[in-house]
Amino acid sequence: MSILLETGRIILRRVTLADGKDIARMNSDPQVMRYVGDGKPRSKEISMAGVRRMLRMYDVYPGLGIWVGETRRARKFIGIFILTYIPRTVEVEIGYRLPRESWGKGYATEGAAALLRYGFEILGLDRIVAVTYPQNRASRHVLEKIGLIDRGVSRYYDKDVTYYVAERAKFRSGTNAA
Repeated sequence: MSILLETGRIILRRVTLADGKDIARMNSDPQVMRYVGDGKPRSKEISMAGVRRMLRMYDVYPGLGIWVGETRRARKFIGIFILTYIPRTVEVEIGYRLPRESWGKGYATEGAAALLRYGFEILGLDRIVAVTYPQNRASRHVLEKIGLIDRGVSRYYDKDVTYYVAERAKFRSGTNAA
């Protein structure tokens, strides 16, 4: 197991094929998927194909990728955390997807804040962005809580989304609070 980050309550580690079961279960939930892609649940086969793509990302984009979040003590799956390029752009996006049993516990905030620090302090990125559906209030709250700034509606993934930005210079000066 290759651990990327540890926080007070969670670890972020590389995805393995064995994680496919938990990821497929999460992706099959209509409530979890309503703000992801086309808003529809994914089959086990599609989820497993996604896991195989995730595994290739580590070599293609060193330092970036998708990680599994687990509780530190019980090693219980709490979701996935993302720091990778938005397709067909040079922008690095932060994101997360958690199963319903992980909602409301602060895991999204804790994991995303750790990835934001990692992106700025370890990878030396100058800018990290995020996009979410305008009506996804929970995700917007997490992004704002970790210091990303709402820059309005933009077009990504062939959808109108709320576009957020964090910049390393402001992160270091404390303007972005993570």
